[in-house]
Amino acid sequence: MARGRKTTIILEGVTIEAVAAEGKALAHAKLPTEPEEATARVLFVPFAVPGDVVDVMVTKRKKSFLEGRIVRLVQPSPRRLEPFCSHFGTCGGCKWQILPYDLQLEAKRQQVYDQLVRIGHLDVPEIRPTIGSEKIREYRNKLEFTASDRRWVFSDEDPEKLSDEERVGLGFHVGKFFDKVLDIQHCYLQREPSNQIRLFVKKYALEHGISFFNLREKTGILRNMFVRTAENQQVMLIVCFGRDFPGREAFLDAIAAEFPEISSLYYLVNAKVNDSVADQECILYKGDEAIYESMEGLNFKIGPKSFYQTNTEQAYALYKVAREFAGLTGGEVVYDLYTGTGTIAQFVSAKASKVIGIEYVPEAIDDARENARRNGITNCDFYAGDMKDILTDGFIEEHGRPDVIILDPPRAGIHPDVGKVILNAAPRRIVYVSCNPASQARDLAALSVKYKVTAVQPVDMFPHTQHVENVCQLELL
Repeated sequence: MARGRKTTIILEGVTIEAVAAEGKALAHAKLPTEPEEATARVLFVPFAVPGDVVDVMVTKRKKSFLEGRIVRLVQPSPRRLEPFCSHFGTCGGCKWQILPYDLQLEAKRQQVYDQLVRIGHLDVPEIRPTIGSEKIREYRNKLEFTASDRRWVFSDEDPEKLSDEERVGLGFHVGKFFDKVLDIQHCYLQREPSNQIRLFVKKYALEHGISFFNLREKTGILRNMFVRTAENQQVMLIVCFGRDFPGREAFLDAIAAEFPEISSLYYLVNAKVNDSVADQECILYKGDEAIYESMEGLNFKIGPKSFYQTNTEQAYALYKVAREFAGLTGGEVVYDLYTGTGTIAQFVSAKASKVIGIEYVPEAIDDARENARRNGITNCDFYAGDMKDILTDGFIEEHGRPDVIILDPPRAGIHPDVGKVILNAAPRRIVYVSCNPASQARDLAALSVKYKVTAVQPVDMFPHTQHVENVCQLELL
């Protein structure tokens, strides 16, 4: 027997109370069918500001919570801001641009508190106020744009009446839809010529019959493009094609002629099913092989596959916190785990006797070694491989017991085997840098058998988003 369609439920006059996780806001509400004495459930609503009075359509019903979306803004909060981006509400990024920046910073501090204390039940000192970003627009040094021959179509558009040219897009994925791309007119995340390059690439491809990629069938030519910018005004562009084609050189020549400020122009051909380019060869077409960033007199080479914190100015703030928490005096052996291109390792090297950096990506370690050589740093050694395979008791015996361990793992946190080796090594201090306070809380709980958290500092790397970096200092009990 077929299931009946669920009745649409509208909750009227809901007052938004606070900012919640995952970029949503929070209220409390009861369904109209529930008895008067029933306890109101938590209601999560995106694109809302504390103080808003809204009518909400319920989109998900669970025993302990509800989810919904705003169908009418009855009375806007006095703190609600007008979104500065025309793509707000459809694009998956910058969900908090309607929130004043001070509210964003406090919400990120609360997020760290919730994960570490309320949910993680960890004993931590008072969490410091979030360090804000000097730039809250055009703060990113890297953006990826995806091409699609079937862009996101708005509700007021008839897809049957759109021409093939009108259906293509070059922009960002929409929400959780892998095959839906929002065509971007102007993005405020990266300085120019980022937007100008993207618009030119789209225009040239259309005018010269270069097909846009079909994300479902994995066919077509123009697939992705990456724009990297440096504080010294250098620009790197990497254009990704689904297959090679006769007009490739003319296409790249046209880009180079239109934008002489592009100092590094790369291309690659990715015929795989997935978009990952880590295992693909990036071919230098014109210009320099890399762009460079500097920090306290150190220069860091950034190639097409290099990892570098995407908010350059805030990376400096983040690294200063890590160095402060490390408490180095000049004689320590430091292990920098998940070192990337060795930026933190080299940043703290002047105050350490030796720094050991470990990273999974071999190309990143190559960059780290070259950066150290260029910077005249001789007390840093770098090793490539899976962390749980390299960081063993034998490795530590060979290279020296660490006095301080700095770790900046991916969102998933550290592998349990890595945690065991850290506990066996028993450094007197650990500095844990995390982009995911939830996995950080789990790892801190595992380390708490020998360590106490002595300082917590959130850092905002991504204004107008819910994402937060968090740095914890741990001392050996």
